[in-house]
Amino acid sequence: MTLTPVKTPILVKRMFPNYIWNIPTTSKTIYLTFDDGPTSEITNWTLNILKQYNAKATFFCIGNNVEKYPNIFQNIINEGHAIGNHTQNHIKGWKTKTKDYLKDIFKAENTINSEIPNSKFQIPKKTHQQTTNKKSQDCQLLTDDCLLFRPPYGQIKPKQGKKLIGLGYKIIMWDVLSFDWDKTVSPETCLNNVISKTTNGSIIVFHDSIKASKNMQYALPKVLEYFSGKGYGFKCLS
Repeated sequence: MTLTPVKTPILVKRMFPNYIWNIPTTSKTIYLTFDDGPTSEITNWTLNILKQYNAKATFFCIGNNVEKYPNIFQNIINEGHAIGNHTQNHIKGWKTKTKDYLKDIFKAENTINSEIPNSKFQIPKKTHQQTTNKKSQDCQLLTDDCLLFRPPYGQIKPKQGKKLIGLGYKIIMWDVLSFDWDKTVSPETCLNNVISKTTNGSIIVFHDSIKASKNMQYALPKVLEYFSGKGYGFKCLS
């Protein structure tokens, strides 16, 4: 049983004010995010559902999966969605040394850039020497539109976060968790988690992964239908 709440408490947001938990707005806007892709089993399905509702989203991609499925990754770009960094190997920040954690993130950025060489997201190489040591490798950074990072499992040490923010990254957390990855959670509960807790400017977490596919395939279309019917729009975080 997890102690993680569906709705992020205000106290937690205040404890970590430099991280982005939601987007303050009075407009009927929701920010859907998808972690752990791209995957051959579920990402294209997700893109098709989003397109039906003219919805844009942000995909926090694992570098290794981008390497495995470059064509699916390109589909995300072509559909006009935003891309975020979810590390190269989906590592846990709490259990990883800061220099190794940053190295994995920079590797993911290089992987992402290598797949979109002609896209608006690319800029010339920059150096991350100031982050760890003088022997840090040069890494290509994405533009501000794409310097979005979400730590796997939500685990990130304060020092790691400070380093990334200093480099211009925006650390994106969440306002609402669907719990689509949790096999003890029913599809109906997954849906209710989102519908009952989402408000204007909420950042919602889904996963375009095999593990989450059953719950997500049930909940996502219904979330889109429900909030579209109430006049909400779905935008990218960038």
